[in-house]
Amino acid sequence: MAMEEEENQGRRRGSQVDRRWNVDRHKHSRVMHDICNYDAYFVQKCDAAGVLGHLPEQKLTTVKRMLAYGASADQVDEVARMGKSTTLEALVRFCDAVENLYTRDYLRRPTPKDLQRLLQKAEAR
Repeated sequence: MAMEEEENQGRRRGSQVDRRWNVDRHKHSRVMHDICNYDAYFVQKCDAAGVLGHLPEQKLTTVKRMLAYGASADQVDEVARMGKSTTLEALVRFCDAVENLYTRDYLRRPTPKDLQRLLQKAEAR
């Protein structure tokens, strides 16, 4: 019975987090997959001593926190358990990957058709 209650609490907490941050898991997974395929830096690897490095999720979450909140590497290193240099390198590589992967589709100048659609949407509001 106690385990069932814990599971239900976990579900409620998870759904609250999803609503709070407006998380779309499919988009997040797609971006993570694309970036890991683009740059092997984000793939978890073993070092020379056989110790596993950081997960791709850790690196991407740290970068997203820095970008979303304007946080410095020092502010997120304790939460993410990553060093400052690793955090900054992940940020630079993430920005490079996003620019190279998504510029053509999402970071382009709006066309007249795009502008008209956005204006109509704003008018409807």
